[in-house]
Amino acid sequence: MATLVEIHPENPQARYVNKVVDVLRDGGVAAIPTDSGYALVSRMANKSGLERIRTIRKVGEKHDFTLLCRDFAQLGQLVIVDNPDFRLIKQLTPGPYTFILKGTKEVPNATLNKKKKTVGVRIPDHKITQAIVEANQEPVLSSTLILPGESEPLRTGEEVEEKLGHEVDIIAGGPVGDGATTVLDLVIREVRREGAGDITGIEL
Repeated sequence: MATLVEIHPENPQARYVNKVVDVLRDGGVAAIPTDSGYALVSRMANKSGLERIRTIRKVGEKHDFTLLCRDFAQLGQLVIVDNPDFRLIKQLTPGPYTFILKGTKEVPNATLNKKKKTVGVRIPDHKITQAIVEANQEPVLSSTLILPGESEPLRTGEEVEEKLGHEVDIIAGGPVGDGATTVLDLVIREVRREGAGDITGIEL
């Protein structure tokens, strides 16, 4: 059964944040709160963790995973960003937006969309998420925790514990934002999913 640790939303306790990061570094899968509901996360190069997340979410090889980043400098090492997209991402981050872009060589091959060689990236506006990414010292592989047949992500640590307590290794308890991220595919220039991020005035 997964361990549930309650993390303070404004001042995340280092001992609990490090507990989550230790699980990730040991090859585990965690469920963490973000500014757009809960997410399943593992280390970026953890292929078995990626497969566990795929199994829980029942998504295939065409699914775009998302890398949670600390800031734009970190994001820019992972994806190819041209000048118009640079301005758009800077304008919308941090916040509940996921951007689909071509990955760089810094992204493990297994993490990329097998056919398109794309990956999602985002900079969450959430202190717990940011504390975990910071302590991990590299971006974190993630997928919004939307269960098969559902349209919205799980929203509480207790709900995650009840439904996935035997499928993840640790759960970070904490408040979440409203709804899944808005997904902007900057390769094919379309809004792939309209979610918590406002798309008013966005031109792709």
